[in-house]
Amino acid sequence: MALRDRFRSFLGLDRSQKDSFDGDSTENLPEVVYKDDVREFQDDPRSDEEVLGEIKEIYFSDSSFDSSDHELHQLPEVLDLDDLDDYRNNLRRQLQAVSKTLYKKVLDNHNQFVQELQRVMDLQESLHTASSICDRGRRHLDRAKRGVSVGGLGILAKHRKKQHLLILLDSLRTIKTLQKTDVRLKEMLEEEDYPGAINLCLECEKAAQAFKHYSCISELSSNLQETLIDIEKQLDVALGKICKNFNPVNYERLLTAYKYLGKTEIALDQLIIHFMTAINHESFSVVLDHTGEYSAEALSEDSFQHFHFEEQCKKVSVDQFTPCLLDLCKTLWSFMLSYHQIYKWHEQYDPAMHPSATGHEEPSAEAAYNKNYIQQKLDHGLNRIWKEVQERIKSHVLSHDLSYFKYDDFIYVLDLVNRLIAVGEEFCSSSSEDLHESIRKQTVKYFKTYHRTRMDELRMFLENEAWELCPVKASFKIVDLSEFRFMKHQQQPHIKSHKRTPSGTVHVTADTGFFSRYSTHGNPFDDVYVEDEVEDVLAENGEVADGDVNENNKRSRGLSQEDDEEDDEDDDVPEELKLDYVDEKTGEIPSSGSETSANSRKHQKFLSKVPCITNTTLNVLRVFGKYMQMMNVLKPIAFDVVICMSQLFDYYLFSVASFFAPEVMVDGSAHGLSIKLRTSLKRISDNLIQHEQPETLNSGNDMKVLHPYLSALVDLSRVETMFGLSERIIATESLIFLAGQFEFLHPHLEAMIPANKRAFLSQFYSQTVSTVQELRRPVYRSVAARVLDYDQTLQKMVGVRWDIRDIMSQHNAYVDMLVRELQVFSMRLAQLAKQIPVPQEARTVLWDHCVRLVNRTFVEGFASAKKCSNEGRALMQLDFQQYLMKLEKLTDIRPIPDREFVETYVKAFYLTENEMERWIREHKEYTPKQLTSLVTCGVGSHVTKKGKQKLLSIIEDMERSKPR
Repeated sequence: MALRDRFRSFLGLDRSQKDSFDGDSTENLPEVVYKDDVREFQDDPRSDEEVLGEIKEIYFSDSSFDSSDHELHQLPEVLDLDDLDDYRNNLRRQLQAVSKTLYKKVLDNHNQFVQELQRVMDLQESLHTASSICDRGRRHLDRAKRGVSVGGLGILAKHRKKQHLLILLDSLRTIKTLQKTDVRLKEMLEEEDYPGAINLCLECEKAAQAFKHYSCISELSSNLQETLIDIEKQLDVALGKICKNFNPVNYERLLTAYKYLGKTEIALDQLIIHFMTAINHESFSVVLDHTGEYSAEALSEDSFQHFHFEEQCKKVSVDQFTPCLLDLCKTLWSFMLSYHQIYKWHEQYDPAMHPSATGHEEPSAEAAYNKNYIQQKLDHGLNRIWKEVQERIKSHVLSHDLSYFKYDDFIYVLDLVNRLIAVGEEFCSSSSEDLHESIRKQTVKYFKTYHRTRMDELRMFLENEAWELCPVKASFKIVDLSEFRFMKHQQQPHIKSHKRTPSGTVHVTADTGFFSRYSTHGNPFDDVYVEDEVEDVLAENGEVADGDVNENNKRSRGLSQEDDEEDDEDDDVPEELKLDYVDEKTGEIPSSGSETSANSRKHQKFLSKVPCITNTTLNVLRVFGKYMQMMNVLKPIAFDVVICMSQLFDYYLFSVASFFAPEVMVDGSAHGLSIKLRTSLKRISDNLIQHEQPETLNSGNDMKVLHPYLSALVDLSRVETMFGLSERIIATESLIFLAGQFEFLHPHLEAMIPANKRAFLSQFYSQTVSTVQELRRPVYRSVAARVLDYDQTLQKMVGVRWDIRDIMSQHNAYVDMLVRELQVFSMRLAQLAKQIPVPQEARTVLWDHCVRLVNRTFVEGFASAKKCSNEGRALMQLDFQQYLMKLEKLTDIRPIPDREFVETYVKAFYLTENEMERWIREHKEYTPKQLTSLVTCGVGSHVTKKGKQKLLSIIEDMERSKPR
């Protein structure tokens, strides 16, 4: 049957085939070697495959099939020899195809047949050898049975039993020791000796594996497995405690224990997970403690999953916002400190991070891989922890509207966040974009509200300002204010500390950082900023009253020897003008002690060095400092803050101009203002000033402020106060002082804003800040135009006869009256300088206006003459020269303003007709009335009537040609 099956497979048929050969009748195979070109039936066109396909299925049915009997039963009843021969040839043809195919298969597998036959022969040889061994063993056993006694066998059996029992005794002792390891393991776990416990447990497992054939050991093995699982759980708990309080000894034990377990890589992953879980849990605990709704201790670990951190942050009250932020920062700092210490421990003490430390050979590939893996995990942990810390702080910072916080409270919030950003930069070199964006949003929102409030506050200050001197020290500088103290730290880059500056910036020393300084105790958020020195800008009463400034104080306030020499120039001033008081009517000089006069001069000398500022000016400077603190904290909004600072300055400038020189708001060019300042005032009026009260609070422009109005306490019409000269000087000079301080801040502001925005700042300084000094002229002109009685002088001059025939040696009385008024003005100005600082520039402008107005009065008076002779012209010159001689003793202005204006006019009386025509065309500064007076009563005596008409027509033509 097997042979037939193999034949069937050799033939490659898909069905079973009946074998007509017996299993051992291989000799019946045809001996003819079939060739491809030799066929018995040459005329048969069919191929062997086709012939094989015609074989009946029954031939392959089973092994009991008898083909001869089958064919005999297939014969018909009537036999035909030809048909029978054809049928027989067909069967022979089929037999030939089968034989040929079988023969080819045998030839193709001849090598396998030979190999199989060899294996059969080898097996036969092995069986023969085994049979010989068995026969020999039986013979030996039979000989031993007959030669050995029963007693000898018993001794051998007992000896073997003894050996078995000794082995059993050792096993029982080992098992007993294994049973007692449970107690030792508990002791080691209580001592937190996790490496020893794991090592002992693993050794016990090996021993248990050796004695596993004992039934009691199976239970012990399961107990050891449970103990090992418990040890892993305790390891995990201990690893979680490392998150908040790092202990290098405990941490090394834990890593060694994980190394024994073969889970060093898993330990780092678990450590990061523990940090994330601890940060989440502790953050929730801090926030819930400040909400007061839940007790963090009463909530389970799973309870925190039902809370949203952002929602809980919103439930924190406004007054608890900052304490909650502080506690969050402290809590998160503890986790960052622990992880930083873990990171440093791996860098310094972890053997895996120093694979070649034990030898000079290169580290293996496995050691290098372990080092890189640990480094990547540690770096990944840094970024994940810092990202989680940022998310917690960001959620809390954005949970409330901080627009209405007090400035100091808001700056403190910014300080805490900026400290945390500085910590994060040291922690993982992160740019902390999330935190920067959160405080940027809050600062923009806060600053918009804060600036609106400051602008309204400035308006209130200006409308209630009495324009009195604020008593500051002579050495006062803007950096002396506490709001600008941060600039001192910036100017000393090598002197750094961890203390918070008023600007909210954090200074870190170059050699030690946060993690080095606070590694054992404290944290960066516990430091409360303490001023290095108390703000000392206000002058003491005695200092201002006495004016006794010694040399040391001079040096401290910047008073040099040159300043003293300038004060010594007062010797050129007449003694009369140095007196404290002179009776204007009688001219009597009250008697006074020399000591009082000396003290008065010292006081005046000291007062001249004091900055001229008001409480409003000081308040604006403080607001500048606060704005620059915000710029220093948050650079992205620096340009917006600069714009707001410019608005504060613009509003101050507009207020001073509208209070004390309202005429320039109508026509600035008529009062000598440059086009830059006129443009600035127009811009401020259009863009910043709300000229009408809005109907509702929210209907007005957020960037516009109501028009300011001068306080009712300030009276600018009183003659006794020289029409508010004190208030005018303090207002104008305080504005100029403010502009000077703004100039001082220029490089600092420029450094804080982007480069593409600096053009705006430069334009603002050149067009507005640098032009405020021009306001001195219109403001002081209002005083100069009324402080002297020009009309009375003019009336006196009108009454003078200029058609005299004799040369006069005595000037007219109006000159003495005019000089006396100037002397009184000079004394009142000197008296005012003892009360407030009057800068030399202000004196110069005041005298310049007065002198110009007096000189114009001279020309107007000369032009009022009905008749004038040559002697009268000489008297004009005499009056004017007498006036100049007295004036030069009263003021140090050189040259005298508009002196040529008067002298040229007087000299014009002597011109001829032709010269006069040219002179009139060249001197357009004189009025038509003044020119007409020259023609009619000046040169009229030696000019023909026709020539006089010609000159008058020229004057009329010039008047008509002037632009209206």
